[in-house]
Amino acid sequence: MRIIICDDQAIVRDGLKMMLGLEADIEVVATAQDGAEAVNLVAEHSPDLVLMDLKMPIMNGIEATRRIRQQHPEIPVLVLTTYDADEWVFDALRAGAVGYLLKDTPREQLVAAVRGSATGQSFVDPNVAGKLIGQVTSATSISPSTAILSKLTERETDILRLVAEGQTNQDIAQTLFLSEGTVRNYVSQIFAKLEVADRTQAAVIAWRNGLVA
Repeated sequence: MRIIICDDQAIVRDGLKMMLGLEADIEVVATAQDGAEAVNLVAEHSPDLVLMDLKMPIMNGIEATRRIRQQHPEIPVLVLTTYDADEWVFDALRAGAVGYLLKDTPREQLVAAVRGSATGQSFVDPNVAGKLIGQVTSATSISPSTAILSKLTERETDILRLVAEGQTNQDIAQTLFLSEGTVRNYVSQIFAKLEVADRTQAAVIAWRNGLVA
């Protein structure tokens, strides 16, 4: 898979490029020092994934993510930043980021997130996931909605619950004794029925409707 790294600190860009370059299936095709450069490089290289920092000069990662997702909706953007403040998290996800990781994420988890994000999975740092859940539960109380969840079969509801808990397709397959391909098909059906584009949006619906405590 081909990725672009965007970070305003050269030492971070170089470190990530070196680390990810050790993986046989990952190629860093370009690096950008600000969001504007990232937008241009995405148009030039059509990568499989963009690894995006947030607080940068000229154009920040929020705006860059929004433009990339508008111009190239097929290209996922995975945020990797030091900022876990609520406004950064929610703005990044609203802009279209498929995941949100902090820079202290262990190497193995970062590599797994890069691979998974390029194939449609969503990865959110546990601390950030807590903020999302807190935001949902602190909002106006919404009772479980039979109108939304009744669209799903019992099996799809089980899988949505596990998605909302942060499990990957592989994890779900092991939990429910299904093949990973079968889980992938179920997840696609769930997205279609709920009219969402990714796992994060599906998880928010699950939280809002009482599917996850």
